[in-house]
Amino acid sequence: MRHVRHVLVLAGGLSHERDVSLRSGRRVADALTHSGDQADVRDVDAALLGAISSSRPEVIWPVLHGATGEDGALRDVLGTLGIAYVGSRPASCRLTWDKPVAKALVRAAGISVPAGVALSHATFRELGAPALLQSVIDSLGLPLVVKPTRGGSALGLTIVRSAAQLPFAMVTAYAYGEVAMIEQFVEGVEVAVSIVEDDQGEAQTLPAVEIVPDGGVYSYEARYTAGATEFFTPARLSSSAAISASTASLTAYRTLGHQHLSRVDLIIDANERPWFLEANVSPGMTETSLLPMAVEAAGLDAVEVYAGIVERALKTHPGK
Repeated sequence: MRHVRHVLVLAGGLSHERDVSLRSGRRVADALTHSGDQADVRDVDAALLGAISSSRPEVIWPVLHGATGEDGALRDVLGTLGIAYVGSRPASCRLTWDKPVAKALVRAAGISVPAGVALSHATFRELGAPALLQSVIDSLGLPLVVKPTRGGSALGLTIVRSAAQLPFAMVTAYAYGEVAMIEQFVEGVEVAVSIVEDDQGEAQTLPAVEIVPDGGVYSYEARYTAGATEFFTPARLSSSAAISASTASLTAYRTLGHQHLSRVDLIIDANERPWFLEANVSPGMTETSLLPMAVEAAGLDAVEVYAGIVERALKTHPGK
């Protein structure tokens, strides 16, 4: 019988995705408990560091969404504690959290990325919205996708199909961040490719999950409302398209320096070309989340997979 590990799962935080994080954290903790570990869930608050100091868990698993869990700051703090933790290192998180930076790096690695521009709220005001937005439409065409440059769960995302819709889409994006990204809408099959490292530290892609939201947009509500989106696992792709999606996802994973687990979101166009949308260093783990679906589609036991991720965190801890 193996050693019972004490794992502290961090969930909650103060982001717009707090509820999703709490649901994810409970599911991860339940799986680890079933594997034989002691798994406790704790919120992120002013008492956190004291609690960690007194309990001294062997591994910390941040299941946090939004800035709290994905911008690298918390992981910087965790790195000072001398305790192993699950997930990508702070520098990798920062690169991924800033969508324009992540897209530039992935494009430089040879993966197709939709053309787009990032506009701060200040620039939007100073240059004058009407002329600026018309210039963007003249350059990128329609339809467009507008979203905050930082954040997740499609919060603040709008599909713009006419010029009249663009101003409101910008206001919506700015409600969730100071900088908005406007990019070309790529027609095709939306898929999510989850990646988990094996016992030897090799990144392995799980079967791609095809996403077909009822309303045509994979919004926050479509993501976390049971039955609001239809999923196909594995995705209904040809074998060559599935290989291309897997290869592109692994390229993004390595380019951005991810570790242990992540998820890469793509569009596969009519020519079977994968287009990189974004990556996520802290994938959702709820009952409607994509990584757990992919684990099941691969015929794997989630309990064993999550326990293996904890083991990878222990093996790759700098103190080892």
